[in-house]
Amino acid sequence: MKLTACLVTIAVSSPVTLVQIPAGQKIGLAQYIQTSYAGIKRDLLAAAEKMPEADYGFKPSQMSEARTYGAVIAHAADGMFGGCASARGLPNPAPGVEKRLTKKVDILNALSDSIAFCDEVFSGLTERSAGEFVKQGPVEIPRGAALMGLLAHNAEMFGISTVYLRAKNIVPPGSR
Repeated sequence: MKLTACLVTIAVSSPVTLVQIPAGQKIGLAQYIQTSYAGIKRDLLAAAEKMPEADYGFKPSQMSEARTYGAVIAHAADGMFGGCASARGLPNPAPGVEKRLTKKVDILNALSDSIAFCDEVFSGLTERSAGEFVKQGPVEIPRGAALMGLLAHNAEMFGISTVYLRAKNIVPPGSR
């Protein structure tokens, strides 16, 4: 329960994850997760599309550990494939996107495929299924917590992508 509360706090504090919900409406955990997912998948895809192909190899520093822009987006796709596979109880259908792909078109396709793969688990989420336990590494956690962790990871990757975009004088999605 503490993990779920922590992840909800992270997602609530991340403004990019929410799509508009009418004021005063009560929403459950499943609807909150679904709404957050709709916002972050829109933002990640828009960020991936905004960067020109020529800058997909851009790094903001000479530090060897820094990812290229393409690797940031590919890492998000990897997280979605792995996280949603776990939440669905399936093997990861596309491991190693970040290590295999460098071209914009290929990375965009992988991101789109990871979103399509995740759409089923997010759209089918109910209050009951959010509380069901799924394997996550060496432990089992509630499906809702696993998905909130994925949303937090996606929000982090989107945030990183905005720094790269701004370094190239490109206004990130949602900033206009």
